[in-house]
Amino acid sequence: MARFALKVEYHGAPFAGWQRQRDQPSVQGAIEAALARLEPGAHTIAAAGRTDAGVHGLAQVAHCDLEKDWTPFRLMEALNYHLKPDPVAIVDCAAVDRDWHARFSAVERRYMFRLLMRRAPATHDAGLVWQVPHLLDHEAMQAGAVHLLGRHDFTTFRSSICQAASPVKTMDAIRIERLDAPGGPEVRFFLRARSFLHNQVRSIVGTLERVGRGAWAPDDVRRVLEACDRATCGPVCPPQGLYLAGVGYPEDPFGED
Repeated sequence: MARFALKVEYHGAPFAGWQRQRDQPSVQGAIEAALARLEPGAHTIAAAGRTDAGVHGLAQVAHCDLEKDWTPFRLMEALNYHLKPDPVAIVDCAAVDRDWHARFSAVERRYMFRLLMRRAPATHDAGLVWQVPHLLDHEAMQAGAVHLLGRHDFTTFRSSICQAASPVKTMDAIRIERLDAPGGPEVRFFLRARSFLHNQVRSIVGTLERVGRGAWAPDDVRRVLEACDRATCGPVCPPQGLYLAGVGYPEDPFGED
């Protein structure tokens, strides 16, 4: 039995999320079905994080166990062949030790959120961004985000169905950039932490959007954080702008810098 790490890219629109569903399509289910084409039988893969319906993956990481001693390149090619036509791709593959785990060995997760600022409906970026019809002050949003850095009780930004044992998390970085993209001006949010609560990123972005359009002052972010009350949070923004952008490990299994 050999274990392989998989770096996975996917468009989240057709799926009910990462996690396998009995009667709905999922990214996990698509990959496990492809694995069954290579080695007949039931397969269960584990991932660094479970993304919700509509959320995309740029560099999700999962692992699988196989009887055959595949070379990573051949396994990647074979999986990509059997994943067609689903919008899922294995972009890298590596052999790892049997005790390596995509979720439990991870030391950080990185998310990106894309927010398009234009009145005309998105065409090429439809389903890939959250769109608002007004310009946002990204510097004001960055000032508000400062209050979220470090170790805090993030109850305000936690879904009511979150299954995490504790609302206390450490936010290592939040970077907000404005980008003059061909499809229109964007604000991109980059967040990094060891782990996140359910809907935490989307709740943070929805709150910071209020700051960006001038409805809230940057210091209001500190106020709602300290309230530890879900009712004080800004709106949870839609999932299509959210991307799992990367997962960090003590040693990169894919050998990248």
